[in-house]
Amino acid sequence: MARVLYAHSRKATFIEVDRALLAERWEVIDFYQPGRVTNLARLLPSLLRADAVVGWWASWHTFWPITLAWLLRKPALLIVGGFDVASLPEVDYGFQRPGLRRWLSRWVIRRASRLMTNSFHSQREIEANIGIGPERVAVVHHGVPDPFGALPAGERAAVALSVGYVTRDNLEVKGQRAFVEAAALLPEVSFVLAGPLDDDPAVAALRVAAAPNVTFAGPAFGEPLLDLFRRASVYVQPSLSESFGIAVAEAMLAGCIPAVTDSGALPEVVGDVGVRIAASDAASIAAAVRAALELGPAERRRARERVLREFPIDMRRRGLGEQVERLLGG
Repeated sequence: MARVLYAHSRKATFIEVDRALLAERWEVIDFYQPGRVTNLARLLPSLLRADAVVGWWASWHTFWPITLAWLLRKPALLIVGGFDVASLPEVDYGFQRPGLRRWLSRWVIRRASRLMTNSFHSQREIEANIGIGPERVAVVHHGVPDPFGALPAGERAAVALSVGYVTRDNLEVKGQRAFVEAAALLPEVSFVLAGPLDDDPAVAALRVAAAPNVTFAGPAFGEPLLDLFRRASVYVQPSLSESFGIAVAEAMLAGCIPAVTDSGALPEVVGDVGVRIAASDAASIAAAVRAALELGPAERRRARERVLREFPIDMRRRGLGEQVERLLGG
């Protein structure tokens, strides 16, 4: 059985899904590096044992695994898309902005044997920002596990939910500031922002200024997150950039009606389901939430059915497996 070194930096559902899919066919050697500093004494023996490398994102944690694989002539698949290939000058976001991070990400990307991304939007973004054509970047959409089994029963309260790490960058990039500000325009609706809160002063100021109908739920993983999805009526993603939007798809499986901007891959994920947010500002978000609350059970079913149809686990299993097979075969 071939051995695959799996390099990643976050404990996220989609990263665990990919690991589980790899482990169905190959022996997986984990290399988890949450920070910038690489433990080469731990990495090198693992890499020498591996037949190939699979890494998530072109960043600090994949620099040495991909570089050493290149030097040792071991094949490497790099999954890219998101902050590593983005460039949003209006909010100074993305590794493709000028500076060290752009050099680092491009070094890693150009030394991988194969590239894979999670949406056609990201494939276009890679071509526009890095100059690598679509013929070199395979698109394999995320497969979204269904922990609900069926559409959760019962009436939904007027709850608008958004999930993500609450950081200074994400206040603007993910539209979290505008989401919180929109609550003041809809006092009859509960606004819930779930996710770990950074200790940045900007995040603290947002919490202090929030209206009484805003709840900062803090970190939510596993069953607590599923409960939030079951209880919410509307899932809001007012982002300026999204390479896929996995939380949107997870919420749709639970019957949340999506209210999203037209940014990034969000239209690719939601299709014609739900409501579009005209702009990433409080008034537009409030209007979209109000419109989504007027939609009924039929729209909840459409949301769930779209994710089941378009983003099944078997699709990700086949696509990821094909890329690794090609990696090991050549």
